[in-house]
Amino acid sequence: MGKPLIHPNWDKQPEGITDGYSLEITAKDVVALREAAPLIPAETPVAVTSLPGEELSARIAATVAVRELGFEPMPHFSARRILSREEFETYLDAVVRDAGVKRCFLVAGDPPEPQGPFFDSSALIATGSFERNGITAIGIGGHPEGHPIMSAQECWDVLALKIADIESRGMAPLVVTQFGFDADAFLGWLKQARQRGIDTPIRIGVPGPAGIKTLLRFAARCGVGASASVMAKYGLSITNLLGSGGPDKLVDRFAASLGAEHGRVRLHFYPFGGLGKTVEWIGAYERKNGLA
Repeated sequence: MGKPLIHPNWDKQPEGITDGYSLEITAKDVVALREAAPLIPAETPVAVTSLPGEELSARIAATVAVRELGFEPMPHFSARRILSREEFETYLDAVVRDAGVKRCFLVAGDPPEPQGPFFDSSALIATGSFERNGITAIGIGGHPEGHPIMSAQECWDVLALKIADIESRGMAPLVVTQFGFDADAFLGWLKQARQRGIDTPIRIGVPGPAGIKTLLRFAARCGVGASASVMAKYGLSITNLLGSGGPDKLVDRFAASLGAEHGRVRLHFYPFGGLGKTVEWIGAYERKNGLA
């Protein structure tokens, strides 16, 4: 079976570094998404994350809201937080039926041990439920700065296996990376991925504008490098914890450095400082750089 070609707009050359960006929300961000909607391009992919203790109905409602606002919903499935096969199937059936979902994003999840029958995202893929429900694309995680429990080689091996499994089931793989502050780490990882034969579309995780304390808190939680030297390159000083900043320097570096050797790449924004602020930052960046 040939590789599925189910990634709309990925084969056209982006008009600027922010062209075709995607966003991430939680179920609590629906009001903020409605307010920001006029500033977001139609059909923008919007991931709906899975948080601990969150009601399934709230995530379903958020996914429906994304579709109703004219965007492309991509609900998260956190394998180790799923309590039963029934819960998994119920959620998948609901978002497909009520929100017309065609894309899903899979992660293992934070718990060290599964709370139900699924140990990792590979176990979810193996159920065959996604292709049976008409899902056309599956997103999986990428880790440019490494993984807390896997070696670099293991990360590459697991990524390649997941991509092959997704493609063998007639769906299109998409890699969405963890966020980071070091453009060099991303650029090197992207180049290595392509050299290893991974030609899958990749979204680079970019933190939206936020206070330094907030950025450092998320970095610590997610195992992201945030040394004084890295943050200085990003444009922030960790000695000034009262400050805040956006990803201007990071995105500038991507705009200047991404080339054919990095393959098909788009940005994925994590709105740690609030969805509205992130969308406003994107608009301001595009106007400043003549991209709007």
